[in-house]
Amino acid sequence: MILPESYYQNEDVVWMAQDLLGKILLTNIEGKHCSGIIAETEAYRAPDDRACHAYANRLTPRTKTMFETGGTAYVYLCYGMYHLINVVTGPASIAHAVLIRSLIPLDGKEHMQMRRNLARSESQWTKGPGALSIAMGVNLNHNGLHFFDSQSAVQIHNKPISGPELQISISKRVGVINSGECANRMWRFFIKDSPYVSHWRP
Repeated sequence: MILPESYYQNEDVVWMAQDLLGKILLTNIEGKHCSGIIAETEAYRAPDDRACHAYANRLTPRTKTMFETGGTAYVYLCYGMYHLINVVTGPASIAHAVLIRSLIPLDGKEHMQMRRNLARSESQWTKGPGALSIAMGVNLNHNGLHFFDSQSAVQIHNKPISGPELQISISKRVGVINSGECANRMWRFFIKDSPYVSHWRP
């Protein structure tokens, strides 16, 4: 079942980052259907979070998507190489977002493997935010789409897993060392002991 727009209006982005674990990200791009269980996330919160692109409510051509209604896809290019997909949360004008960092592949594995050009195990296809966007076919064309739109190329569905598979671990976020005290916030959440979760390097 596709998650409705109302689900994304929660203003607590840290809670949302945890609740999105176990949900299903789906893409339908160039006729290729893929899906995966969200296994790792990070929360980013304007205006006080120095690690957030919209810190101090900074509004730029890139960050304007973050100020749209919750349930909007915020896709940006990182280091000029990797597309990263985020879930905007909260009402419009509140620039909160959840970065999806890794997935457990479900459907369309053959497409994921082809896009990643890998012969190695499937746990490598969607491990890390850049890798998962490649595997799922996500790029800047999908920035601003709505996850709650049944016709959208990117959707999130509610099919949570339960039991020991959904034990949640937490840590500091990755790659935000230059964010002052905000770098110490424990806002990275992931399914405990999952081989699909990206490696955290202090």
